[in-house]
Amino acid sequence: MGNREKEIYKVTLVGGVGNVALLAFKFVAGILGHSSAMIADAVHSLSDFITDIVVLVFVNISAKPQDETHDYGHGKYETVASFLIGLALAGAAAGIIISGGGKLYGWMKGQSLKAPGMLALWAALVSIVVKEALYRYTAYKGRKLESQAVVANAWHHRSDAFSSIAAAAGIAGAIFLGSNWTIMDPIASIIVGIMLVVVAVKILRKSIGELTDESLQENTEKEILDIIQSVHGVCQPHNLRTRRMGGRISIEAHIRMDGGISLAEAHDLTSEIEIKLKEKFGADTHVTLHMEPK
Repeated sequence: MGNREKEIYKVTLVGGVGNVALLAFKFVAGILGHSSAMIADAVHSLSDFITDIVVLVFVNISAKPQDETHDYGHGKYETVASFLIGLALAGAAAGIIISGGGKLYGWMKGQSLKAPGMLALWAALVSIVVKEALYRYTAYKGRKLESQAVVANAWHHRSDAFSSIAAAAGIAGAIFLGSNWTIMDPIASIIVGIMLVVVAVKILRKSIGELTDESLQENTEKEILDIIQSVHGVCQPHNLRTRRMGGRISIEAHIRMDGGISLAEAHDLTSEIEIKLKEKFGADTHVTLHMEPK
């Protein structure tokens, strides 16, 4: 296992420990404090913990080098992990919205709702602080390691912090504003669910784009073309094809050069381009250049 994978394991394990502690605290607080918003928040933390496990499993697979069945390596297993994270988040969100909607419907039919206890409010406040700290740590590491799965997991932490804010507001309103406002607790749980849907859609959209070989962003492709053209003796790069493969990118392009130079000189020019691209986008960048005479 390389240093990158070890770092991904480390940051994911830190998040996993935090999620285990929080989900236990939240479930206890939600049940004892009679708060549907806190139970919804606990379900979110549970989905966080599950996605931590998914990341650990799939990053280990994605770290494997290319073999006879995977000529481009196993990097897209990391993208599969991101996709599964999005699905888990969407599923959790659907359950939360349905549960909160059922309580809201019952309240509209005249059913009374019990006000949540202070334990639920304290659990929400602790969760806000812990999950925001985990988000900042995980997002920093994810960007540094160029891991889509880790960044997706970071947003899972951030969405949990946001959901805890919504839960705290609903719980506080139900506690301090009187019996007529106990409906704020299930309303807060519905808001938490909607927030999770938004995050899930973003994660799924990005991972699906990568799994279907979506091109890199336009500004990144322009940067690639500029790097190619910066090499003296090379001109008119065209037929550029790009895609992301887990933590690395693939670049394929046609380039033109003087047809009268030797094969060794042509090889040196393409090697120079490859070195420049790898310096910019990482040593694991896959580069394929097709030479054409001008």
